[in-house]
Parts: sequence; structure tokens; C-alpha cells
Amino acid sequence: MERLAGVILHPSSFPNDHGIGNFGTSAYRFIDVIAESGFKLWQMCPLGPTSYGDSPYQCFSAFAGNPYFINWDDLKEHGWIESKDLAHLKSLSKDKVDYGALFSAFWPVVNKAFIGFKKELELSEELRNELFDFYKNHDFWLYDYCNFRALKEHFGNRSHLEWKNENESKNATQKRNKGTFISPEAEKHAFTQFIFFKQFRKLKQYANNKGIQLIGDLPIFVALDSADVWANPALFDLSPEGFPNKVAGVPPDYFSEDGQLWGNPLFNWTAHKKEKFKWWTQRIKHNLDLYDCVRIDHFRGFESCWAVPVGETTAIHGQWEKAPGKGLFNAIKGQVERMPIIAEDLGVITPEVEALLKETGFPGMSVLHFAFGGDATNPYLPHNLKRNQVVYSGTHDNDTSLGWFKSLDSDSQEHLKKYLGISGENIGWDLFRASVESVANYAIVPMQDLFSLESEARFNNPGTQSGNWDWRYCSENLEEFYHESHGYIKDTLKCYGR
Repeated sequence: MERLAGVILHPSSFPNDHGIGNFGTSAYRFIDVIAESGFKLWQMCPLGPTSYGDSPYQCFSAFAGNPYFINWDDLKEHGWIESKDLAHLKSLSKDKVDYGALFSAFWPVVNKAFIGFKKELELSEELRNELFDFYKNHDFWLYDYCNFRALKEHFGNRSHLEWKNENESKNATQKRNKGTFISPEAEKHAFTQFIFFKQFRKLKQYANNKGIQLIGDLPIFVALDSADVWANPALFDLSPEGFPNKVAGVPPDYFSEDGQLWGNPLFNWTAHKKEKFKWWTQRIKHNLDLYDCVRIDHFRGFESCWAVPVGETTAIHGQWEKAPGKGLFNAIKGQVERMPIIAEDLGVITPEVEALLKETGFPGMSVLHFAFGGDATNPYLPHNLKRNQVVYSGTHDNDTSLGWFKSLDSDSQEHLKKYLGISGENIGWDLFRASVESVANYAIVPMQDLFSLESEARFNNPGTQSGNWDWRYCSENLEEFYHESHGYIKDTLKCYGR
């Protein structure tokens, strides 16, 4: 790993007048600004299609892209939609993402664009060939996902566990899902995926040409209501009726005294071993094809995961269950030549997890928000960091540094100020400098800290059910940051060999 620095920002936070950030002009402007500031890394949350709760860590597919990120201006240029078709999207809030209103306004635009796309498809052999190549390259997940979404629409967008005549529908799908869509609605969802990946790859190429590497995020678990579980139930620990036998979470931790009850089904690792971890290999390959590097969320779950009995209202009464660990990664390495992976190794880390991390060689994580208030042995303090590590001032789960600092007790505040030799008045920038000064090869900071924003800009508060994932910045934030700070950042990164 080179010594590089970067920022965390999810595409939903970009400014525009379409209700949510997307792969449009604001994304390209963001890349320009961070590249001119000397940053080389852009990390984002998972880009999958979000389900109930709007979390990018609970998606309808571990492989599909979120159609909310489609740049509609591009589709207008193709003539598939007109400006008037975007009227409802343009009436949505520009300050935050209102996911309920977005859902209602979004899909009518997709329906209109799909009609225009099909008309051009009839006339353009080049477009047909491009589409069929996309189908072929993604056939290991695309048909399952699109047929799942079509059936989900048919059954009122309810969970697949609540579908009427689900067995009949599923049997029909499974007989046809290798190269055939179950309905025009399934083809519509394939259209959204075709456009998503085409636009994303164009954006990634632009970023790479500017010297920016993209870091993706891969949640270890998948949502119960997903195409993955629906199409591959044998790979998950489910009852004969399809319900989880136990669900995933983490025990009480920094974020919650009750732990975090995620609710995801656990893997049936015996079944994965029998198929030589094919599903996992496809998933890793798919992500490494999309991104320059991938962070695996909750890496310790590959050694053992916190299994909570179904029906529990908190994650307190769980137990650790073993996972394949080394065997899984050995199987993947046999089929993937290069694995630029960051392991999220936060939380309860045992010697077994440390051994797995050492065996894989993946860099782990350190978060400066967790460093202060104790003594000099705290592993997250800058003087205890390692080269093969990624240091963050905070992550998407943390408060902004300004909000975090204000919430600290006085002893922790004094420890931080004394350790860094600062006043605490510009804590976001202080932690930026502490990150890039460190020996850790990668140093990454949330964009909110570079904008010097307080707690209202927090992206996610683990353990809470509302008010998450909706933060957006305005164009003025980025331009003010650029004019006031990009020179300082560039000089600072150069000073510390980043």
C-alpha cells in the first residue's frame, strides 16, 4: 500500500434537484475538487438497492446497483425522458433525502424512460449488443434480482416471505431465470441495472483518470428480504418456511449498550463449503471489478459471528458461532489474482480474529474517535498505529468530529487537547492532520469534517431507526471548502508523503 489520503462520502449526499445525489454533474465536480486538493481515495457506502429503512447495509441484492443514483440528465440527452417527466423529482427536498417521497416520484420516471429505451433498442443494433453483453457478464445474479423485484412489485412490495402463491411463482422463475426474465417488469429492472453500471463505470474511469481510487464497501451479511436469500435459501440458516433460525448482530459496544440487532440471516457455512464458496467468490470478484479496493464490513464475522435467537428485542442474549475464516479466503484467493481489501476489524477482537487478519494480510482499521479518554495503551492512538492499517478520524457510523468532541466528557477532551497540542476549536481539521501525520498507509476522513459541520450532518447513528442516511450537502459547501482549504490540504498531504 502506498501512503494515500482520502475522504468518505456516499453518492446520496451529492447536491442536485432530483431528490437524492446521483452520478450526475455534482459527482464529477466532487471528484475534481478532491483530486485538486491532493486526495487519492474516495470511499463510499455500499451502492446496492436499499430496502425498508433506507440503509445501504440492508439491500435487495448483494450484487445489484441502486437505481436512485441514475443521472436523469443523461437519459434526457438520449431522448428517453423529457424535463416535464422530472417535475415530481424536482419538487422534492434538496436539503435531505426524503426516501418515502422519492420512492413515489422515482418509479414513474423509470417507467417512462424504459419505454423510450425500448424504442431505441429496436432501432440500434449497437445498443442491443451492449445490453446483451451486460446480460451475459452479469447472468450469475441479474435474472434472480430482476425477477425477484418484478414479483415483489406484483405482491405489493411486501417481503417475499409474505407473497401469496410464492412457491408457484418461484418455481416458474427458477425454471426460466438462466437467461430469461419472468415479465416486462423484470426487464424494466434489468434496464435500471444496465444504466446504473454504465454510468458508474464512466464515473469511475473519470475518477481514475484524475488519480482517484474508489473504495467500495461490502457488508458481510445480506438482507433477509433480498434476491440472494430468495433465490439461494440453502446458503442461509433458515427454517423450512424460510425464516431465520437466528439473526446477526453485535454485542453491547461503543455505539449501544444493548448491542446492535441487525436482523440479517446467518450463513449456512456447510452449504457454502460444499459449493467451494462459489457465491462468495462471485461476490468478491464482482466488487473488485467495480472498485479499486473494497472494505469488508464486520470482518470479524468471518471468524465467528454474534448469533441472536429470533424474537429477541436486543442483541444482548446472543452467542458467538464459528465461521470458516481462513478456509473461505484460501478458496477465494485460488480464483482471484489480486485482493485489495480493507478489513473492518473494530469491536470485539479476539486473538483468533487477529490471527485471521494476519493470515490474510489485509490492513485493518483504526478510528481516532475511539482513541481518547483512556491511557497511552489505547490501540487507536496515533502512536500505536501500524503501517498496514487504515486510519479514519471517524466513519459513516460516527458523529461528525465537531459533534463528537462536544459530547465528550471533560477528561477526554483534555486528553485529546493535550495529546494533539490543540485548543479543540477546529477539531475536524485537527483530526485530519493527526490522520495524515500517522504511519498508517491510508488516512481517510468524512467530508462532513472538512466542511466543519456539526451533528446535524451525521450520516448514521447505529441502533436508531430514523433520521439516518439522508444528509446532503449543498454546492456552496463544496465550493467554499475548495476556495478556502484545498491549498492547505495539498501542502499538508505533500508534507507527510501522501
